[in-house]
Amino acid sequence: MAKKLVIKVTAGADAPERCSQAFTVAAVAVASGVQVSLWLTGESAWFALPGRAAEFELPHAAPLPDLIEAIRVGGQITLCTQCAARRDIGEKDVLEGVRIAGAQVFVSESLADDVQALVY
Repeated sequence: MAKKLVIKVTAGADAPERCSQAFTVAAVAVASGVQVSLWLTGESAWFALPGRAAEFELPHAAPLPDLIEAIRVGGQITLCTQCAARRDIGEKDVLEGVRIAGAQVFVSESLADDVQALVY
């Protein structure tokens, strides 16, 4: 069985380099054939909404909308339940294919066999 990568992004526009690194690693892993589960938490939760990634800018970094699209096509993006609730984000609000799930699912994914978990 192939190894899976679970990435939790805790940063958004408040820490652009850390945020961009997480999305870049996830997109590169997907492109490399790795099964990826990307979790949006904290300020990165906003990127589950249509159009929000286009507002993100970081010099010399791949455009965030392109990275998100690459991850959506080949991986799973999950928005933290509590983070969504704190920002009044519902299932109807998010990008197509983004699920909303909580800590129990994150822990289950992270502790499965052949999984590497990273937190940014």
